[in-house]
Amino acid sequence: MFDERLRQLAAQHLLRRLRLVESEPGAVVSIEGRSVILMASNNYLGLATHPALKKAAIAATERFGVGAGASRLVTGTLPPHAQLETELARFKGTESSLVFSSGYLANIGLIPALIGDGGLILADRLCHASLIDGCRLSGADFRVYRHRDLTQLESLLARRSARRETLIVTDGVFSMDGDLAPLPELIALAERYDARVLVDDAHGTGIMGTHGRGTLEHFGVESRLPFHMGTLGKALGTSGAYVAGSADFISYLVNTARSFIYTTAPPPASAAASLAALDLVRTEPERRARLWNHRHYFYDGLMELGFRTTDTRSPIIPVLIGDPQKALATADRLLQLGVFAPAIRPPTVPRETSRIRTTVTAEHTREQLNSVLATFKQAGEELRLI
Repeated sequence: MFDERLRQLAAQHLLRRLRLVESEPGAVVSIEGRSVILMASNNYLGLATHPALKKAAIAATERFGVGAGASRLVTGTLPPHAQLETELARFKGTESSLVFSSGYLANIGLIPALIGDGGLILADRLCHASLIDGCRLSGADFRVYRHRDLTQLESLLARRSARRETLIVTDGVFSMDGDLAPLPELIALAERYDARVLVDDAHGTGIMGTHGRGTLEHFGVESRLPFHMGTLGKALGTSGAYVAGSADFISYLVNTARSFIYTTAPPPASAAASLAALDLVRTEPERRARLWNHRHYFYDGLMELGFRTTDTRSPIIPVLIGDPQKALATADRLLQLGVFAPAIRPPTVPRETSRIRTTVTAEHTREQLNSVLATFKQAGEELRLI
C-alpha cells in the first residue's frame, strides 16, 4: 500500500525527501559534502547561531537538564519558562502569555479552546496547515474565504445568524506567498459583525513593525485584538510558540488547551535561548534594518531578471514556476550551482502554483545575494523561465 502511494507521488512530481544538512543553519550550509548558500530558512535575523543564544541554552541545560520531564501541570514550571512568558507579555504589550512546544501545537490547542460546536469559523484560504487543522478539530462549522478577499468574507458574515459565535482566522504574514493579511480592514469587519479574530503572527514576530513586535504593530492594530499567537522558531531562532493575551485568557488556556495540558514542556534550553533572542530583538534594531535592506535588494534583482512572484511584502519571496516537475528541475539546478532553495509543491500550495520559495536573512551578505541572483539567472535561462 505505502509503496504504491509513493510511486503515485513520484509520478506526480510531489514526492519529498529529507536532505542532510551537516552544519549549523547559517547563510551558508554544508549539504552532501558541499557548501551552498541557504535561501530557504525562516531564521530571518540570524539568531539561531548567535553566541548569546548558545550561551543561554548551555547555561540553562547545565542548571535544569535537557528536558522538562512532563507537562507543566504535572511537574511544575521551570524558571526559564516563567521568565520567557513574562518577557513575551512585556514585549507584546499584554498582561500575560503562554508558551507551547510548537506553533502547530499552539494552533490546534488554541482554536478549539476559542470556539466549538454551534460556532462558525471563517478562515483565509491560504492559512497555515496548523490553523486549518485547529479549525477542523474545534467541531465548529468551517468555511474558507478566498485569499484576502474581504468582499467574500463580509458576504459570509452577513449571511450568518447575528447571534452566532464567529471566529475569523488568518495568518499575519502568509508563509508561502509572503504577503500580508489586510488586518485593519479585516478587524473593522469583525467589529461590525461582532466576530472575533485570531491572527497567527509566526512570520511577523521579530521582523514586522518598528520594534519587531509583529504584523499587528506594523498595521497599528495591537490595541484592537485581545489575543494572538506567534512562534519562536523563525525570527527568534529557537523553537516553540506563544499565545499573548489577558491574564484571564491565558489562565483559561492553561485549563482548556489540550495541546498544552497533555504535552511535555519545551526544553529549558529553548526557553532560555528565546529570552536571549528577545533581548537582541530589542537592543539590536540594526539586524532588522539589515534584513529589510537585503530583502529589497534581492527582490529588485529577481524582478529585473524577469521572474514572477507574488504580492510579497516580507522577506519571503516566492519565485513562481507553476508546474511541479519544472519547479523540481529548477530547485535541482540551483543546488547544482550552489544555492539551496527547495521547490514548494501541492498540497503545501494550490495546484499550478509550484514555486521556489526563497527567504532572505540578516546574515546574508551582498556578495552572497549577488551570487544567488547570478545563479537564478543561469538556471532561469537554461530552463526557459526568463
